[in-house]
Amino acid sequence: MKSIHQYVPIAFRARNRADKQIPLRQNKFPLLAVVIILVFGLSISGFYKQNVLFSCNKTNQSSGISDSNPSSLDENISALNWNTKQTAFPQVQVYVSSPEGDRLAKKESVAFINKRTDKKNRILIDESSTFQQIEGFGASFNEAGMICLNSLNSRQADSLLQCLFDTVNGAGFSLMKTPLAACDFSSAGPWYSYNDTPGDTAMLHFSIERDLGPNGLVNYIKKAQLFGRFTLHTTMDFPPDWMLYSLKKGEKHIKPEYYNALAKYFALYIKAYKSEGINIDYLSPLNEPDNGWYTNVTYEAIKNITWHYILPFFRKENISTRIQLGEAVNRSEGLKKIPAVLDDPEFRQVISTITVHGYDWNRFDAIAELHKKYPDIPIWMSEVCYAQASNIPPHGPRKVPVYDFSDGQFWGNMIMNDIKSGASGWIYWNMILDENGGPWLVSKEHGNPENNAQHPVVIINRQTKQVHYTGLYYYLAHFSKFVRPGAYRIKATGNPGKLNFAAFLNSNGKKVLVVINNDKKTEGSIQWNNQEMVYTFHAHSVTTLVW
Repeated sequence: MKSIHQYVPIAFRARNRADKQIPLRQNKFPLLAVVIILVFGLSISGFYKQNVLFSCNKTNQSSGISDSNPSSLDENISALNWNTKQTAFPQVQVYVSSPEGDRLAKKESVAFINKRTDKKNRILIDESSTFQQIEGFGASFNEAGMICLNSLNSRQADSLLQCLFDTVNGAGFSLMKTPLAACDFSSAGPWYSYNDTPGDTAMLHFSIERDLGPNGLVNYIKKAQLFGRFTLHTTMDFPPDWMLYSLKKGEKHIKPEYYNALAKYFALYIKAYKSEGINIDYLSPLNEPDNGWYTNVTYEAIKNITWHYILPFFRKENISTRIQLGEAVNRSEGLKKIPAVLDDPEFRQVISTITVHGYDWNRFDAIAELHKKYPDIPIWMSEVCYAQASNIPPHGPRKVPVYDFSDGQFWGNMIMNDIKSGASGWIYWNMILDENGGPWLVSKEHGNPENNAQHPVVIINRQTKQVHYTGLYYYLAHFSKFVRPGAYRIKATGNPGKLNFAAFLNSNGKKVLVVINNDKKTEGSIQWNNQEMVYTFHAHSVTTLVW
């Protein structure tokens, strides 16, 4: 993550009983009591079914998405099941987050009907037309987050992790990032690498000891694994300092004589994490390269290091981690620089994913152009956040962290537009920080300044022990909870006015429509399979519909 100085623009079901003859006179009052209880119970049940507020701590207030099938997170959405053989008009499950206080609230189901109208705000869904496959949504592990998590008691911490990773009672984050050694939020100690012994090309002193500590990344990730399954990708700000020409002089290029050692460094990291039960699924060798702030390596150099050093060493060591190209600082820079290496068809075959950051805020056209140019390579928006005093359109400078729910609309539209432009994955930067937007690591020579407060998905007040789920959390959860890995984006068009929307087809056949209303209360018509349902979207809200 760049510092603020690097950019200005942050059932009830009645049982059937046998026909027994019960003497009416002897059972008058018990029967009357039963009737009263049943009527009252059904009334209360109906009320709650219409307005169930999302609660991470209550299993009876979930969408019913289950992780019971370990082979696939998205194949068992039990509570949302609807058998098309039973009726011609499916019931649509509706979940809403809004300024009125709804937070992933389960609303009364709405049925499609055999009707087509010409309402002003129409959304037309065609599942026969598919686009990119979705690989997940999530955020990033950093030591700062683990420090904050450790400030809570075990019950609070478990509840929080459930809210983030559990697919039934939480957001079901499925695509996560972890730094490879130190970054700006490695707050459990000073700057570090996994081998700070100069010249040790044999990596005899390689160690992940820091990551095994109580505030370490291994501990953090393993705790999260107790609550959900996710894909894990990593990237590196810097190799060990001794591999660079001269960090103090700002000569942050890697010396070519250390390329072999760097490949071994990556391999040992992946093996060490695997021995701890953590699989590194993707390696993006360098974070924001060719940008001057971190390791200054051109994409041509990354191509050379990947092709001649990393890939041969990984093959020799039977390492199955997939290789990404490197984290472009923003979408437009990715479009500008990535083609220079990906236009090589042979090299393109070994790159699993294009990863770009979101610090140009709204250059979704660059994602679209990259997707058009390389349709067979998934694109991830793999990092973005607010930083202190950053000029974030449309807000301008603002203090972080941000508590108001309305802020989620900005992030929801970013997620939506990245996905509609062709992105397959979306990862925010810090998942958890404290009330000050930290703690952060100061290391000026590594590009990490003294004032680096940032905005997380979840805020923990380390003094009061209060946990705050931001607007970003809820908008992100409206995607991550319902659009599961392996889903495909499907065609959704219309004349929606201020409604921003995208539709998806999960691998179990469930359709998902996410709608962001950027204006006042709006009635919309959703048309699918020659059927229609009409729904009124709350002002400035996000709604997920599943059928």
